[in-house]
Amino acid sequence: MQENAAPDLNNPDYYLNRELSLLAFNRRVLELAQDPRVPLLERLRFLCISSANMDEFFEVRVASLKQQLQLDVASIGADGLTPTAALKQVTSTAHALVDCQYKLLNEELIPALRKEQIYFVRRTHWNEEQLTWLSDYFDRELMPLLSPLGLDPAHPFPNVINKSLNFIISLQGTDAFGREIDTAIVQAPRTLPRIIRLPEGMGTSNDSFVFLSSILHAFIDRLFPGMEVSGCYQFRLTRNSNMYVDEEEIDDLLQAMQGELPHRNYGAVVRLEVADQCPQDNINYLMEQFHLSEQDVYNVTGPVNLNRLMAIADLVDRPNLRFTPFRPAPSLAERHTNLFDLIQQRDVLVHHPYQSFQTVLDFIAQAASDPAVLAMKMTLYRTGKQSELVKHLLRAARAGKEVTVVVELRARFDEEANIGLANQLQNAGAHVVYGVVGYKTHAKLCLVVRREGEQLRRYVHLGTGNYHPGTAKIYTDFGLLTCHPDITEDVHKVFHMLTGLGRMRDLKHLLESPFNLHQTVMDKIQRETEHALSGKPALIRARMNALIEPQVIAALYQASQAGVRVEMVVRGVCCLRPGIPGVSDNIQVRSVMGRFLEHPRVFYFSNDGQEELYCSSADWMPRNFFRRVEVAFPILDAKLRQRIIHEAFELHLQDNTQAWELQADGLYLRQQPEDEQETPISAQSSLLKLLGNN
Repeated sequence: MQENAAPDLNNPDYYLNRELSLLAFNRRVLELAQDPRVPLLERLRFLCISSANMDEFFEVRVASLKQQLQLDVASIGADGLTPTAALKQVTSTAHALVDCQYKLLNEELIPALRKEQIYFVRRTHWNEEQLTWLSDYFDRELMPLLSPLGLDPAHPFPNVINKSLNFIISLQGTDAFGREIDTAIVQAPRTLPRIIRLPEGMGTSNDSFVFLSSILHAFIDRLFPGMEVSGCYQFRLTRNSNMYVDEEEIDDLLQAMQGELPHRNYGAVVRLEVADQCPQDNINYLMEQFHLSEQDVYNVTGPVNLNRLMAIADLVDRPNLRFTPFRPAPSLAERHTNLFDLIQQRDVLVHHPYQSFQTVLDFIAQAASDPAVLAMKMTLYRTGKQSELVKHLLRAARAGKEVTVVVELRARFDEEANIGLANQLQNAGAHVVYGVVGYKTHAKLCLVVRREGEQLRRYVHLGTGNYHPGTAKIYTDFGLLTCHPDITEDVHKVFHMLTGLGRMRDLKHLLESPFNLHQTVMDKIQRETEHALSGKPALIRARMNALIEPQVIAALYQASQAGVRVEMVVRGVCCLRPGIPGVSDNIQVRSVMGRFLEHPRVFYFSNDGQEELYCSSADWMPRNFFRRVEVAFPILDAKLRQRIIHEAFELHLQDNTQAWELQADGLYLRQQPEDEQETPISAQSSLLKLLGNN
């Protein structure tokens, strides 16, 4: 082999495993919960987020690996790991992560909360007054809702709902019919609060709480009169929550999704969480019921669902233990009564949450009430319940405007909400379509057609995030409002393709998946590579949630070898290994995390001085390139382009307090000032000062 032979870019050693990278992301979330510089209740919230993330990880990613094994259909990624090998590493890493979560809760957060007069009162510490009140609470609020199930041939093991709280009960004695029953199951209804505040004056402080599981433990024997309860242990199941609808074999996607939704709660079990003091015999019994192995069992020293602790962050009124409240820059409608006039003058860029999402809502509200507006078209992926935005669309449809909405019924975990949304819109007279069979519609587009004198003018909003007012307060995203004729014509063509399914021709500015986005990204990376090879400066910057697609990664490796500087800000999964000698020396990958969830996708190419910058709804993942309808839109205004370069890249590449640098071995190294002389920099804090109304 020649010394200077080009590296084999198919070498699995050059690629990180997707599932392990996702767990590394969740480890970074947990590090925020461990950070003493973060306010205490926010640390608790980050712990809850890490727990919720783990739920979804098991419901989707682990479930997929297990299903591949069950069906004997191995899908081996660029990293070369078989599902068996991947599952082994994932399980080991996940167990360590869960252990770390509970250690943090028990050894750091609960003691720190106690110092702040916020108490979780254990049942072994209840005083007589508390015991009396909790006994009455059990009889009054819990007993009427509980249905204990003794297990015998006529009462088989119940069908346990996904992520519900349950108890396995060990019994001694005979039942009402003189038979010996040694095991029962009690399921806690989802309507019950998992954390109960003690009445004022009854606890050590007014912020004293008791876990629902503690109350059930204390009084569970009342459900089994005449028998002795010798053990009560909480457990929780996580099930495969992927939805399977054969879109080629159905006539009505809406009806099929409605039929499939109930099955999500009863998919194959992929994880068992159980109280650490639960006897092994009971654990073996549960494993047998759900066809699990020891590696699927997670013994926990605390509540089996840490995410339920999120209620504390909402119940406790302690501003000093939270992030300092911030006010986003106000809606542009407060200064411009007619947003259409403003957009005619210049393109408008909004950066959420630093700048209010209300600007987007006001744009849609003005379109709904403006008699000059004839038509509105919009894609909806996630928008939330009781959305103000949807109310504007309903009002526009009832007013006789042509309203067309592309509702994505398969937005994971929002399917039920989107089905209800589709029905509302149809009842109001809007035209509702469900995207394209086989392709999720993930693009974020809104088109308004307005009559102005003798002509029709189009206005559009294009975004990197969902039309969801709630998440827009905590997700960072960019949105563009423009009436540029070529861009609005492109958006018009995209909507025609989504509704009419005809071929789309001659887009002038937009890039679209599944048609040309992937190839165009590859071409632009190659162009930078050629610039570098010819001795010209070459720079690629890319910002996204996930980098997985192997062809793009290989192209970035080739660019690095040619001398292209590649600067990546990837919040979550990254399968690229930076810093491999001779392969990715010129690639830097950072993950920035903090108070807000970093969510925009931005792609920059220096292009020998003719720089190009695109914002998009698409990560660099196979699904976004090939199995979704996605859009990347250019920022044509030079001032707005420079603004995004500063806000999306420069600040985040300088961050030395909330940034992690990905190393060649796959580990992330948290950045910090090198010494006391170096100024601490937080991109999010800088943007709050730069853009917010603080």
